[in-house]
Parts: sequence; C-alpha cells; structure tokens
Amino acid sequence: QVQLVESGGGLVQPGGSLRLSCVASGSIFAIYSMGWYRQPPGKQRELVARIVSGGRTNYADSVKGRFTISADNAKNTVYLQMNSLKPEDTAVYYCNVKRITDTTGFWGQGTQVTVSS
Repeated sequence: QVQLVESGGGLVQPGGSLRLSCVASGSIFAIYSMGWYRQPPGKQRELVARIVSGGRTNYADSVKGRFTISADNAKNTVYLQMNSLKPEDTAVYYCNVKRITDTTGFWGQGTQVTVSS
C-alpha cells in the first residue's frame, strides 16, 4: 500500500557526513510518523530518529547532536542528515512510515552506510 525508497548511503570516513533520503509513494494519507531505523551487522534493528506529524522529533541517545531528521511533506520525503559519523554508525538504514491506522507501518529496502577509514 505504501512504497518507500531510500537513497544516499555509501562509504564515508569517520567524521564525515551523509544525507539519507526516503521517498514515499502509494496510498499515502493521514501520516502519523516517519522515521529512520538501522540494523548493524549481527544486531537488532533500532530506532535512530523519528518525526511525528506535529513536528516533534526524537533521537536515539547515540546519535543525538549529530543526526537531524526532517521532512518535506510536499515531496513525501523524509531526510536524515548524519554528521560526525563514527564507525559504530555502520549499518543498513531503513525508512519507516506509519499512518494513523497503522501499527508497524511500512518499510523500505534499506540503504547501506559504512563508516571506515
């Protein structure tokens, strides 16, 4: 019903920056939240950042002060600006969108972020 396409991942050196984008399409209505999650190798998927319809945001403690989530409602797009990247930020990053009627929401296919020297 909702399709999500992430982009912007890649290889970056420690201290570098990347901006991830997620474009939503399909049956888009009554969006409650859009967020970014990540799954490091061998680990569980975890919340990175989330933005709700009213503009409120929350972040994982590990990224607070370094990452910024934003949304362009006209483009049905959510962004994740990642600065001061660390090797422990290496993961597959996934976009998630929840509508008012959703519980789990919808997931994209993910984009790989690798932070390495």
